[in-house]
Amino acid sequence: MTDHKTANNDAFERMTASTPVFTEVLTAGEALPGMKPNVVLTSGAPMAWDQYTGGQRDAVIGGALFEGLASDAADADKKLKSGEIIVDGCHDYGCVGSLAGIYTASMPVLAVENTANGNVGFCNFFEGPSPKRLNYGTYDEEVRETLLFVQDVIAPTVAEAVKRSEGGIPLRPIIRRALGMGDEMHSRNAAATLLFGREMVPYLFEMLADKPDQVRQTYAFMSDSPYFFLRLSMAAAKATADAARNIEGSSVVSAMSFSCSQFSIRLGGLGDEWFSADLEPAQAKLFEGFGESDIEFMGGESVITETVGLGGFAQAAAFTLQDYQGGTPEDMAALNRSMYEITVGEHPEYKIPYFGFRGVPVGIDAFKVIDSGIQPVMDIGIAGGDGRQIGAGVLRAPLACFEQAIGAYNDKYGSR
Repeated sequence: MTDHKTANNDAFERMTASTPVFTEVLTAGEALPGMKPNVVLTSGAPMAWDQYTGGQRDAVIGGALFEGLASDAADADKKLKSGEIIVDGCHDYGCVGSLAGIYTASMPVLAVENTANGNVGFCNFFEGPSPKRLNYGTYDEEVRETLLFVQDVIAPTVAEAVKRSEGGIPLRPIIRRALGMGDEMHSRNAAATLLFGREMVPYLFEMLADKPDQVRQTYAFMSDSPYFFLRLSMAAAKATADAARNIEGSSVVSAMSFSCSQFSIRLGGLGDEWFSADLEPAQAKLFEGFGESDIEFMGGESVITETVGLGGFAQAAAFTLQDYQGGTPEDMAALNRSMYEITVGEHPEYKIPYFGFRGVPVGIDAFKVIDSGIQPVMDIGIAGGDGRQIGAGVLRAPLACFEQAIGAYNDKYGSR
């Protein structure tokens, strides 16, 4: 019988020892292992093309059009059905996607290296403050122009700035400080974005003489987009979580993800196998003018932040979220406290002031989830069928995922 507690402690130590550093900007084709020109990546455990629906399906088609892989939506659909264009899952390429999570080969990605472990996590760029975005299932000329602006102006400027840093921008200190300033690194990244901008300023100043317009546009883009840092937070979380992959006997969750219809998890001791169940309704606060019937799931992998103890596992650090996603400080604290009951330990540096600087709960143990019946909670944005964000709220991981995972774990290792 495998000593799963020892394996879980190993997973916990690897996660909490992780030192994510933003090192460079590359295209997805350059950065992602196995990425090919005819591949479109999307969020969630991979499914057959005909299983993708709604905004997520539209986003994949939009990605194909942006990349020039098809002449129109009907042509893209035909090529996706035939396999001429391949749709695949982000996680298998070392990256994570926000909402629909679209990656094509020419798109720029942020590379974050976990220098303590030697692995790298990737995430694409925030598309900007416009409500019309590809990751929300919208693709038109305005979205195309925004994607090209990010590709041609923002990404190269950020790339040159981080190159000038000679070693990259350490993200662990930024995350640590931001937690003390009201962020939880998923639905609230306002402080982290400001702190990151401060780190970038010296290198941007060095570039002003040669590229004044690009620098001003890039700094304005970062300053006007409180979610800019979310993509770095996601890449850092991916690099952190992947350090806990493939640990023999571990029942710690190494990834969480969802598509338009299913929520999925992986365990560190079970490799890259996904365990999936139907999505449950989110507890949502919707923007004015929208109702429950307007909600549409179209994927999401920003829940990688919860996988490593941030987001919903650090809610009590971000009470301002109640104005955005509902709830009360008492509700948020209670939810946050319950996450300690299903995790291996507490982070030595990422701490929650409201809990007397108690470390965030890290290392979701699938056995503890099943034994307690406590579902992991995640702070998420809520998408609408019209292709934009219509609210925010809390999503719970289905217990059925964990039941399947534990069944597979017991088949492989024997019961506890």
